[in-house]
Amino acid sequence: MTSKSGLEFKVGDAVVYPAHGVGKVAAIETQEVAGMSLEVYVVTFDHEKMTLRVPTKKAATAGLRTLAADDTVTKALTTLKGRARIKRTMWSRRAQEYEAKINSGDLISIAEVVRDLFRADTQPEQSYSERQLYESALDRMAREVAAANGIDKDAAIALLSKSLAAKKPVVTAAAAAAEVDEEAEAA
Repeated sequence: MTSKSGLEFKVGDAVVYPAHGVGKVAAIETQEVAGMSLEVYVVTFDHEKMTLRVPTKKAATAGLRTLAADDTVTKALTTLKGRARIKRTMWSRRAQEYEAKINSGDLISIAEVVRDLFRADTQPEQSYSERQLYESALDRMAREVAAANGIDKDAAIALLSKSLAAKKPVVTAAAAAAEVDEEAEAA
C-alpha cells in the first residue's frame, strides 16, 4: 500500500490522533463514499470505546502520527520537572490555551499543561475546571508514555508523578521576571 501522505501505518500499529490520544490501527479498508473509492485507516481507541476512520491520503493533515520517540518522551519528562509558567491572564483564556495544547497531540505541549496545573499537597486546592484539565492532560500523557515505553498506564502515571515530584515550585510570570532581574544584578 502506498499513500501520498508519506505516512505508512500497518494493522496493529499504535498511533496518536490529536483530539483523542493513543489508538491502534485495527484495519485498512476501502470504502465507497459519494461514488468514490476511499482508502481509510480504521483506528480504535479502547479507552474511549470509539472507532475513527481517517483517509490514508489525509492522515498527515489530520494529525495522525506515530508514538513519540524516546528523545521526545525524555524531553517531556524533563519539561515536567521545570518551573510552572502561569500567565497573568483570565482563567477562561488560559483554560482555552490549555485545551488547545492538550488537543494538539504534541507530547511536549501536553507536558507543559501537566506541569503548569500540577499542585503539590502543600499547595492550595485547584478549582474544578483546573482539576478536569489537569486530569485530562495527565491521562493523555500517561497513555502515550505507556504505549511508547511498553508499560501499563499505572506505571506511566508513577513515572510522571516521580518527575512532577522533582519539579521546582510554582511561580507567576512576574515573580519569574523578578528572579531573572535579581540573577542579572548578581552577575
